[in-house]
Amino acid sequence: MTGAAGRPRRETPCCAPTLVHDGPREHREIGPEADPVPPPAEQCLVPGGRFLMGDHHGDGDPADGEVPVHEVRVGPFTIDATAVTNSAFAAFVDATGYVTDAESHGFSAVFHLALAAPPEDVLGRAAGAPWWLGVRGASWRHPGGRFSDLEGLDDHPVVHVSWDDAVAYCAWSGRRLPTEAEWECASRGGLTGARFPWGDELMPDGVWRTNIWQGEFPVRNTAEDGWETTAPVRSFEPNGHGLWQTVGNVWEWCSDWFDPAYYRTSPAEDPRGPDRGTARVLRGGSYLCHDSYCNRYRNAARSSNTPDSSMGNAGFRTVAATRHEEA
Repeated sequence: MTGAAGRPRRETPCCAPTLVHDGPREHREIGPEADPVPPPAEQCLVPGGRFLMGDHHGDGDPADGEVPVHEVRVGPFTIDATAVTNSAFAAFVDATGYVTDAESHGFSAVFHLALAAPPEDVLGRAAGAPWWLGVRGASWRHPGGRFSDLEGLDDHPVVHVSWDDAVAYCAWSGRRLPTEAEWECASRGGLTGARFPWGDELMPDGVWRTNIWQGEFPVRNTAEDGWETTAPVRSFEPNGHGLWQTVGNVWEWCSDWFDPAYYRTSPAEDPRGPDRGTARVLRGGSYLCHDSYCNRYRNAARSSNTPDSSMGNAGFRTVAATRHEEA
């Protein structure tokens, strides 16, 4: 894929390209003049405690660093029941005037079958993943490009938001992104070692439990689960902690820097990731995941991207800035 200036972009090993921009953007600080913050979305209390973090089944790509399985302890915390919706993100933008990375840089990554823009808006394709297009004008307001909008999508997860954008939303709302360990603890829903939030079988009783790709990737999506791209955040069933769709639908940003070797040295108490890095952790997979290409719609699956990259299959959820007191 090439940028607006014709420079190549690197690709990530999973479902979205890393976007190389032509220069830094100016971030608008969220000041005290911003409108009042609405009440947070429905919250789920995760009791924390000790759990076994990592891939128990040998499903992961070695380059993702899902092993070794290791015991981790996190304190109790509250987390959004769902990913942040378009409606909630619109409230943030309306209150602050915030401009996202995609809007500032003028383009974002769109899956080719979701394109809603004229040919001249396509800036290039990702090397090794030509189904990803760099599209001028694609943003959270226009997820497929300039011919698309958010009509009927208020309760869908916001996409085309970078890690930087997610952190700005958290600053406004008085919240934060979950650590990678908190995210996995929450996604597991109290089940030890399970592949998915509901257990080890992808389709118990032959029923889809998450929004992923069905058909022949990347040319034909039969949408047997009911959705070709994003689904409303309360689709399917919540897990044991009350969280909806932690796997599938959209990737979710975490606070940690990414290092595939981190699990070898990760502290057992409240790990927060490496001290530095070039990419931030993404968790949960998305509507584009398919076994032939990317089976990262699992509790243990990891991916990453640079903090200013945005794409049509990544969003986020938040946690309370202050953890709950131990009982």
